[in-house]
Amino acid sequence: MQFTANQIATLLNGYVEGDSDVVVNQLAKIEEGGKGALAFLSNPKYEHFLYQTKASVVIVNEDLQLLKPVEASLIRVKDAYSAFSELLHVYHQLRNDRSGIEEPSFVHESVVVGENFSIGAFSYVGRDVTIGNNVTIYPQVYIGDGVTIGDDCTLHPGVKIYYDCKLGKRVVVHSGTVIGSDGFGFAPQRDGTYSKVPQIGNVVIEDDVEIGANTAIDRATLGSTVIRQGVKLDNLIQIAHNVEIGKHTVAAAQTGISGSTKIGEHVVLGGQVGIVGHIQVAAGSQVQAQSGINRSIDQENKKWGGTPAMPYSSNLRSHVIYAKLPSLEKRIAELEAQLKEIKDETR
Repeated sequence: MQFTANQIATLLNGYVEGDSDVVVNQLAKIEEGGKGALAFLSNPKYEHFLYQTKASVVIVNEDLQLLKPVEASLIRVKDAYSAFSELLHVYHQLRNDRSGIEEPSFVHESVVVGENFSIGAFSYVGRDVTIGNNVTIYPQVYIGDGVTIGDDCTLHPGVKIYYDCKLGKRVVVHSGTVIGSDGFGFAPQRDGTYSKVPQIGNVVIEDDVEIGANTAIDRATLGSTVIRQGVKLDNLIQIAHNVEIGKHTVAAAQTGISGSTKIGEHVVLGGQVGIVGHIQVAAGSQVQAQSGINRSIDQENKKWGGTPAMPYSSNLRSHVIYAKLPSLEKRIAELEAQLKEIKDETR
């Protein structure tokens, strides 16, 4: 794909300073850009690269004052960072534009499909599935019976969605993720074995959710496992049966949430956070990476850290004390020795 500086400026509501007909065919960082590359500058600490870059076009803020001549054509906009983000979005859409049904694939005759639907080769769509408009399904995706997928969703290669699960609008699911696998339900028997408890609920994912690669979201035993609007989940996350995650909560990689736990809105979970089952985490909570939450958090908008989790500031003080333990042990040994000498002298 090739575009002129003038075409890009028109798209971004900016204007060109320099050669408006120069052509670009790739995006690059300003310090790495070569001929035909489009870069951007928003952070003043990188301004020196503007005078060195070999990129053909650079997007800059309209109020930037040049200190030296530049070789690149400039596209001046109100906010270079936002403009470049918008351009990345358009570029991503153009690059991933797909249509039609690739063969071999299987789409059951009962499937209801909206407009601009595409499905990649070796994919399977079961009976009584409903798929909205502008849905992109990449190769090797499995969609079980009775699944509902809303408008503008994207399912990347290898996604698996089990029966009866529901996805809202503008949901993005990355490769290898499994939605609707069985919850971890086993009843202990008198003879020491375990009997599987059927998991007959489903998973409901609301609008504007994005789920990273190789994440697993288990179906409910009864009812639904629910991921509310705007939630963002990283790669390699485990969401157990009957969990509910509140609106606009984010969770980093390798987080694990046990069954029937309720996470509030606007919660931030760092990487490798572990949460036990059947508790609640209050809205606005921020949990440090590798923390373990073993009881409900009732106070909203607080920071937590450590295992078991405690208020963030208390956890920091505890770490300071922990680091001093070897020297404290040495001092105690010295004091005990001195005390023994005193006792010996008084006998």
